[in-house]
Amino acid sequence: MKNRQLALTFIPTLILTGIYGYHFLTGISPILMMLFAMAVGVVVQVLFYLLFKLVQYLFKGLSSIYILAALSGIATLVSLKLFGFGWPETIYYPLALLALLCIIFLLWFLNGKTLLSFLFLVFGLIGLGYGVFLLFDTGSDPYKKDFPRFSLGKQQISLSELGKENPAETGTFEVTTFTYGSGSDKKRKEYRDGIKYETPTLDASKLLPEWKGKKKKWRENFWGFGVKEFPLNGRVFMPEGNGPFPLALIVHGNHSMIDYSDDGYGYLGDLLASRGIITVSVDENFINGHWSGDFRGKEMPVRAWLLLKHLQQWQTWNVDKQHALSGKVDMEHIMLMGHSRGGEAVTIAGGYNRLPHFPDDASVVFDFNFNIEGIVSIAPTDYRYDRKIVLEDVNYLSLQGSYDSDEVSFWGMRPFRRLQYNDSIDRIKAGVYVHHANHGQFNSTWGNSDFGAPSKWLLNLQPLLKEEEQQEIAKVFISAFAEAVLKNNKEYLPIFKNMALAEKWLPDEYLLTNFETSDFVSLVDFEGDIDITTASNSIQLAGKGLNLWREQVLTTRDNGKQDNNAVVLGWNNNNEMKSDSPASYEITSGKNLWRQEIESIQMAIASGNLEWLKSDEKEKEESEKEEGEESFSTDFSIQLTDSLGNSTQLKVSDVKKIMKPLKTQFTKFEFLEDQMVGDSWEVQLQTFHFPLTLFEHQESEFDPASVRTIKLIFDQSPKGVIVLDDIGYTPLQ
Repeated sequence: MKNRQLALTFIPTLILTGIYGYHFLTGISPILMMLFAMAVGVVVQVLFYLLFKLVQYLFKGLSSIYILAALSGIATLVSLKLFGFGWPETIYYPLALLALLCIIFLLWFLNGKTLLSFLFLVFGLIGLGYGVFLLFDTGSDPYKKDFPRFSLGKQQISLSELGKENPAETGTFEVTTFTYGSGSDKKRKEYRDGIKYETPTLDASKLLPEWKGKKKKWRENFWGFGVKEFPLNGRVFMPEGNGPFPLALIVHGNHSMIDYSDDGYGYLGDLLASRGIITVSVDENFINGHWSGDFRGKEMPVRAWLLLKHLQQWQTWNVDKQHALSGKVDMEHIMLMGHSRGGEAVTIAGGYNRLPHFPDDASVVFDFNFNIEGIVSIAPTDYRYDRKIVLEDVNYLSLQGSYDSDEVSFWGMRPFRRLQYNDSIDRIKAGVYVHHANHGQFNSTWGNSDFGAPSKWLLNLQPLLKEEEQQEIAKVFISAFAEAVLKNNKEYLPIFKNMALAEKWLPDEYLLTNFETSDFVSLVDFEGDIDITTASNSIQLAGKGLNLWREQVLTTRDNGKQDNNAVVLGWNNNNEMKSDSPASYEITSGKNLWRQEIESIQMAIASGNLEWLKSDEKEKEESEKEEGEESFSTDFSIQLTDSLGNSTQLKVSDVKKIMKPLKTQFTKFEFLEDQMVGDSWEVQLQTFHFPLTLFEHQESEFDPASVRTIKLIFDQSPKGVIVLDDIGYTPLQ
């Protein structure tokens, strides 16, 4: 009887180790891995049982089978937490201990069959069942909004109403697909037996010296090649025709190395190729992490270097008159795209492209110098490589989801801000923040869970966009960017200023956009000094009647740094509009703010949190209640005053609405947010472009060429908080 009871105590171990083993991908059958993990779990629990049996022998007081079973089970569960389950302790231990208690209650019931033991067992099973139900529930959206997602300003008409074609629509070119590779990949037949063109192998040992020890042994046994024979593998989407066609490469990130990622961008490959752009999805799965270890970012240089080597291979084919791909590529029009760590890799490749040597080992000679015109960074990292790459003279686009539980902040905006323009060529940089988009669904094979099991059971999946919706957004903006950068078709660029211009092409979702041209002239960026009353070029800053005025470093939701300073302005008119003296903020110069004709005034604006105005907990609670009840409410006027004192103004909402904070709950349980993610939101700026023509028609005596003051007048909302940055103007083309 006791042996049968003891055997029952192994049930939680068998269940948990079986789950872990089934989802621990190694290339071996998941069933076999599950059985192996269960066997290991049993061995571990037996060892703990024998250990406590020894304790029982040494300390005669421990005589109960229940105590021994409980202690051995607890020890096993703790071991599994340390080495297997990545759950926070606040949820793992209660559930695991509840499962263990259920087993003990079951033993108690089988041994004594008392009413009390039966009641304990029933209530224990109900609690355990409810916990399991919560884990497998998809979650909910506690921050569901009902304010307008799109808002067209004055004199604005959507591009579809102007007769423009959706850039996400399939183009006129027929598309063929094929693969090329080195033929040495024993795991991937499409890069071994199915290649159309063979490529050489590469010695990457100096770029990835961490390929050593167990990583080296396990990986070389798995893949059939080592760091000195890295393959050039690519999946090609080729427009049919003579060409030459622009070339775009896309590279994946650090997904499981055996859950191949390169075939997950076919939706982009097919689209861009149909619109006349050769697109290649690059295979770098062999440097991804999993059971063989993760290089922890040390592999970032080789990720970037491989991309440039792919370009080099295409250049070789292009100039070889005997090759079938001869003359197919317009090497003057190249774009790099990357997702996740691949999103950081493309910025590193952009930095490496002009260098003569590998900066980490000068014995590696670089000779690339390709005309990379555009870089697209999708949900990227920007901290894996230990050097900060400053891109120069290139067009740039980054996309990020607010529900990205892998990269919880918009890291792609950091390269955006570091990017420098040193020549006179017209270029652009843009950022798109997509509410309810996650990390994985930008790749069609990664799915809607950014974590693997069992951690993925904690994720709040219900608020997420559908995969096809998320990818449709990516298609619209990436295709629009590619059209402008690679084909000089700039008719889609206005959607980066206001996504409402593409409302017919996009899912009904909240998006924030940033957009800046290379000729943008900055007046105030809050990066210079700590004096909040001054800016560069003798510009003076002044606040009047403000309840909140401070300059600060913007932080991420997990208390990291956005690498950007901004000013925070808040006002409260006691719920009464004070039209005679509303709060204001002035940017003033003793001379004209611009000495040329300008197209628009530009600034980056975000909603702040009304609770920042509050001084005690009661006021903060009231503020949170108000925020939950309000729809769009934050608005203000912008007034321009010329050298003679003539003024004209417009409202921000005449151009587009200021989006309220886009809050998220990544996990199903709110109490886990601080442990796993951080705050429910972070400040995300969006760029506002105020055409000078919207000001000029209001007052005929006003001289737009001699503006001395830009004044923000907080007269449209009784109270509010905004974050403000990058005030400047765009010259008239």
